[in-house]
Amino acid sequence: MAEPYYDNIEEATLKNDFYRKVLFTGKLQLVLMSLKPNEEIGWEVHKDHDQFFRFEAGEGVVYVDDKEFHVKDGDAVIVPAGSRHNVVNTGKTPLRLYTIYAPPEHPDKVVHKTKEDQLKDPRYSGA
Repeated sequence: MAEPYYDNIEEATLKNDFYRKVLFTGKLQLVLMSLKPNEEIGWEVHKDHDQFFRFEAGEGVVYVDDKEFHVKDGDAVIVPAGSRHNVVNTGKTPLRLYTIYAPPEHPDKVVHKTKEDQLKDPRYSGA
């Protein structure tokens, strides 16, 4: 059984400089992300779970199948299971967000300081 998680999620998101930082893993997963200007997550599809994105700073675009959502502080996007999607930082400052997966997508407590760190991580196939 997972331990409860408590924090000011807005402050935690705004302070996060890591590409990916898993904060909580239970039947769902809470992950902080920070994308550098012009950086993107990359196209992906989660066959078996929905994904929630909440943006706390910066500007970007979320692509979901054939839809395009321009996002900024305060915006949220939910990607339904099976949808092809990507998040791109289109601004001049970091795009800071948190995301919730149900069920979890990443190893518990994983931290990738940069996207390059994730690509080198043998637990990932580069997606």
